[in-house]
Amino acid sequence: MQNLEDYRKIVGAEVISSIYRKARTLYDLKVININSTYYGGGVAEILNALVPLMNDAGVNADWRILRGTPDFFDITKKFHNGLQGGSVNLTQIKKNLYTQASQTFASYCHLEVDCAIIHDPQPLPLIKFFRKRQPWVWRCHIDLSDPNLKLWEYLKSFILRYDMVVISNPNYRREDLPVFQRVIYPAIDPLSSKNMDVNGKMVDKYLEKFGVPRDKPVICQISRFDVWKDPVGVVDIYEKVRQKVDCRLVLCGSMAADDPEGRQIYDQVVERAKDLIEAGEVILITSENNILVNVLQRSSAVIIQKSTKEGFGLTVSEALWKEKPVVASSVGGISLQIRDGETGFLLDPQDLDGFIDRTVEILKHPALGEEMGKKAKEAVREKFLITRLLSDYIGLLNDIMK
Repeated sequence: MQNLEDYRKIVGAEVISSIYRKARTLYDLKVININSTYYGGGVAEILNALVPLMNDAGVNADWRILRGTPDFFDITKKFHNGLQGGSVNLTQIKKNLYTQASQTFASYCHLEVDCAIIHDPQPLPLIKFFRKRQPWVWRCHIDLSDPNLKLWEYLKSFILRYDMVVISNPNYRREDLPVFQRVIYPAIDPLSSKNMDVNGKMVDKYLEKFGVPRDKPVICQISRFDVWKDPVGVVDIYEKVRQKVDCRLVLCGSMAADDPEGRQIYDQVVERAKDLIEAGEVILITSENNILVNVLQRSSAVIIQKSTKEGFGLTVSEALWKEKPVVASSVGGISLQIRDGETGFLLDPQDLDGFIDRTVEILKHPALGEEMGKKAKEAVREKFLITRLLSDYIGLLNDIMK
């Protein structure tokens, strides 16, 4: 487990000192974070790093998981898709199953805290089932710019009870929501097993263990098997790229506990890339292994992130931190992380030719990728590390507790 001192060599003494100074008014303040899974996906990764560091700074921070049935997670996945513009058949049965999980949780979870931070739609209704004695914050990690309006109106009945909504992008602000909305960018932990430095021996070990040869350049997308990540589209791009430069594609994504659609999307990729998989040209990995992700990103010649919607996309900052060139969709929070043509390439997600051309360009000119990578790492150091996120959360708590 890391403490703030461990990050001093990465971000400097002044950053660490400023965090301690900002936290002085919050000593022993009791804060609880609640989400719906302890692994798989960016929210769990953020909380795994953020909560211990909040405690190290002097805040009394806790993290709990909302339990749910398979039906509940099936519904909340549909809600997740609906908030990003997908269609939702919003029946009364779905509403009942959705709120029942929060009601059950509230019957045995006692919130003797000074502030509650609720992450994403799954535990959103919790606020309805507790007597409100403290500020409540809804931290939404999803792109809210174009939600399904029927679903949005339903969820607003819970959101309106909150004291603040935290979003990942200024473009996600909702003019129809009279609750104060604050922008806080997500961040990565440079000392986690997913982002720490690894030596060549470990790289060789993990690539061999997971059957990834090193005989040709690797293109890689690290993402859950999710329709919004468009892994099938990545295969389409790869088929064209390999006609110009001999390379291999690796798609690596975990099956998160709160995402029941993962297997369905995975099967679609298998069907689309069947011949390439059999030939060893496309490799699919579903292992929940952070060191493997670290190794794959460091071993890749190009990282692709072809999302069609993306709340933020921490895998982009992960790759940039490792000085890897990223070719990504200019959607959601990805556009905040990459300076097009300088630290990576941004493209319309429908521009397959653009993805192909930029990927081929980097493969043919490795020095271009190296130059981008060096600039990218410094941009992440400045804006997207966990210490900055911690500072932002301490600032939020100072403001909301006034």
